[in-house]
Amino acid sequence: MDSDEELDTVPLSRRPELSDVTPLPQDDGPNPVVPIAYKDDFRETMDYFRALYRADERSPRSLLLTEEAINLNPGNYTVWHFRRQILESLEADLFRELDFVDQVAKKNSKNYQIWHHRRWLAEKLGTDAKCRELQFTRRILSLDAKNYHAWSHRQWVLQALGGWEDELNYCDQLLEEDVFNNSAWNQRYFVVTRSPVLGDLKAVRESEVSYTVKAILSNPENESPWRYLRGLFKDDAQSWVNNSQVSSACLKVLSVKANYVFALSMLLDLICHGFQPTQEFRDAIYSLRASDSDPPESDLGKAICSVLQHVDSMRANYWMWRKSKLPVTM
Repeated sequence: MDSDEELDTVPLSRRPELSDVTPLPQDDGPNPVVPIAYKDDFRETMDYFRALYRADERSPRSLLLTEEAINLNPGNYTVWHFRRQILESLEADLFRELDFVDQVAKKNSKNYQIWHHRRWLAEKLGTDAKCRELQFTRRILSLDAKNYHAWSHRQWVLQALGGWEDELNYCDQLLEEDVFNNSAWNQRYFVVTRSPVLGDLKAVRESEVSYTVKAILSNPENESPWRYLRGLFKDDAQSWVNNSQVSSACLKVLSVKANYVFALSMLLDLICHGFQPTQEFRDAIYSLRASDSDPPESDLGKAICSVLQHVDSMRANYWMWRKSKLPVTM
C-alpha cells in the first residue's frame, strides 16, 4: 500500500493537518422527512469540506480534500467549483490536474462535471492542450463510440484550439471499423461543413458523395449514409436532383430488390424536387409491387408510396399521408 492509500484509510478527524478544522455537519432542518443514510466516510469528508468551503480556504489541504470528496461523489458540482477556485489561487500545475481528471473519467466518462472541468482546464492551457484533449476523447470514444460528452468536447476543442488536419482521417478510421456508427457520420458532417482546412462544403462535395455512395451500396439498409448524403446538399436541392451519383445509387439498390426502403424514400423526394426518372427507374419501381396482378400506377410518386406502405409497414400511415399530398400528376 502506497502513502496515498494509507492516507485514505486514516479518518479525517485523526489527521494532524486537519486538527484545527471544526467539521460542519449537513443541515437537513429540524425534521427531515427522509434523511439520507450516508456512509460514515462520506459524511465525515463532506463535513470537513463544508468547513473549509465556508472559510473559503484555498490551500493545498483544501485541494486534497476536494480530491477525496470527488472520488466519493464525482457529480458534486460545488466540490468541482471550489477545486477550480483553489487551483487558480495556488497557480497549480494544470497538466497534473488533467492527470487527475483522466483517472476520474475512467469510471465516470458520462459525468457532466468532469467534462465541464476538462473544458475549463483546456481553456486555461490553450493550444498546449490540443493534442492531449483530442487523444483523451479518442480514448473515451474507443470505449463508447456514442459518448455524447466526448463528441461535444472534441468538437469544442477543434473549434477553439484547432487540430482539424487529421479529423477526416479519424472519421474514416471509425467508419471502417463500424459503418453503422451514426456518431462518426455526424462528426464527418461536422468536419466537412466546419473545417477551415477543407474549405467550404462545395469543395469536397463530389468526393464525399462518392465516399457515401460506396457506403450505401455496401449496406443499403444503413440509414446513416443516406441521411449524410441528403445533408451534403442542404439548401441546394437543384444540385441534389442533378447529381447522377445520387440517382444512380438509388437505382442500383432498387435493382437488387432488397433493403430498398431508404432508396425509395430518397427517390420519392428527388421526384418531388423535379427529378425526371427514365424508364429504367419506372421498371425497377413497378417490379417491386406487392402483387403482379395489381395494375401499375401511372403516377410514379404514388407507385413509390404504395410500395413503401407495404414494405415499411411501421410507417404505413405516413406513406399514405405522403401519397395524399402528391400532386395529381408527377
